[in-house]
Amino acid sequence: MRKPKSLLLFAFTAFLCVFSLKMRAQQGNVNIQQNEKIEKLMEVKTELNKNNQIRDRYVIQLFYGDNGEANEVIKKYRDLYSYSSQITYEAPNYKVWVGNFRNRLEADRALLKIKENFPAAFIPKPQRK
Repeated sequence: MRKPKSLLLFAFTAFLCVFSLKMRAQQGNVNIQQNEKIEKLMEVKTELNKNNQIRDRYVIQLFYGDNGEANEVIKKYRDLYSYSSQITYEAPNYKVWVGNFRNRLEADRALLKIKENFPAAFIPKPQRK
C-alpha cells in the first residue's frame, strides 16, 4: 500500500520537473501607437502644473486677511513646520496655504499637527482654476 503512494508521488514530482523545463519566458516586441494630440495635451498639462493653474491637490489654509499679518503667520509657521508654504492673493485678502498633499488623508494627518499651533487652520476643497 505504501509503494503506490510513493510511486504516485515520485511520478507527479517527475512530471512537474519535466514540465518546468519546458516553460520559458516569452519574448517579443511591443508597439505603442498613440495619437499626436496626446503628446501636445501632456505638454499643456505640464505647463499648467508649473504655473499652478491647476490645483487638484489638497492644501491647508492657515490664514486670510491683510498682507502684514499673512507674513507674520507664515514666518511663525516656517519656524515650526517643514511643509511647503506660500502666500496667495485673492482680492481683497491674502491667504497662507501650506502643503501640497495628494489626498485628503495626508492633508488630514498634517492638519491634526498644525491645529495645535494654528487652531483656525482648515482644508479648503481642491478646485481647478
